[in-house]
Amino acid sequence: MGPLSGVRIIEFDAIGPVPLCAMLLADMGADILRIVRAGGQAAYEDAGEAILHRGRVSVELNLKDAGDREAALRLVEKADILIEGFRPAVMERLGLGPDVCLARAPALVYGRMTGWGQSGELAQRAGHDINYIAIAGALGAIGEKNRTPVLPLNLVGDYGGGAMFLAMGVLAALTEARQSGKGQVVDVAMTEGVALLMSMFHALRQTGAWSEERQSNLLDGGTPYYRCYACADGRFVAVGALEPQFYAQLLDGLGLDSASFPQADRSRWDAMQTAFQQRFLTKTRDEWGAIFADRDACVSPVLTMAEAVEHPHNRSRASFVVREGFTHPAPAPRFSRTVTEIRNSATDTAAAVHARWTQGN
Repeated sequence: MGPLSGVRIIEFDAIGPVPLCAMLLADMGADILRIVRAGGQAAYEDAGEAILHRGRVSVELNLKDAGDREAALRLVEKADILIEGFRPAVMERLGLGPDVCLARAPALVYGRMTGWGQSGELAQRAGHDINYIAIAGALGAIGEKNRTPVLPLNLVGDYGGGAMFLAMGVLAALTEARQSGKGQVVDVAMTEGVALLMSMFHALRQTGAWSEERQSNLLDGGTPYYRCYACADGRFVAVGALEPQFYAQLLDGLGLDSASFPQADRSRWDAMQTAFQQRFLTKTRDEWGAIFADRDACVSPVLTMAEAVEHPHNRSRASFVVREGFTHPAPAPRFSRTVTEIRNSATDTAAAVHARWTQGN
């Protein structure tokens, strides 16, 4: 049984951070009902359906129909948490806003996920991950000097600043609700989650230890010993030799004289980067992988997603598992006593879950 066994959650079908958040909570044992639009296309299909919607079943309801809306409210009465990702006021217009739901379930935790937040100048504007991380200051800090900023997939906004803060927020509110008996609304804005993720960089900037210029700092590719390098086969290695002992191992693996490459001499960083790049271009990525395999130099191959599934370390920890014909990232984190697992939703039908919830069993 997972650590969230017995927790009941209603998820209103959405894209972006809401399904990933629900997936994490389902992996930890929460009993989740996903409400999808009757006759409509659910968010994600095929592999997205199999992975992002794993561990839970869906119920089709037409939320504009009074009967189906009442059915949704009966489910709300049995729930501990509700999560939704619509624009502000959409749930209110449907008759399922926080006031209505909390009247039916006073201890309910009502999780709201948006990019801009429930209030503010941009609250009613459309947006996507790229827009949220842009105004939060993260996008402008990522990429090469004097080049266009680089998109970090949608990991920073949707998932880092969104899904993870939504999961943390609703679980924190649930803990409080079980003490007070009172529910509340959790307003999760991706812009604010991303801003909080940037805390260390704000601290460094205000103490003069971080420049606003991309690729001129310790952790943004500006240093020759914390960046990626191309290899002879066109693939890449990632170098993270920040500490002196790791840097010494890096030079040893590259066959370079430590006296000629003093780590702390910032004036020589450009020349060091050029020398390191020339050396890495003499061998393939996997040849360098073999050279650094037994050295604590913090040098790793840059893998494709397919290669990551087969990496020996990931295989030894079963970091990826196959379920129903799809390769899934395994549930995380791991617990010493309770179990996180990918549950096969086929063993629990929507009708069975609906009956269990509405009957209070």
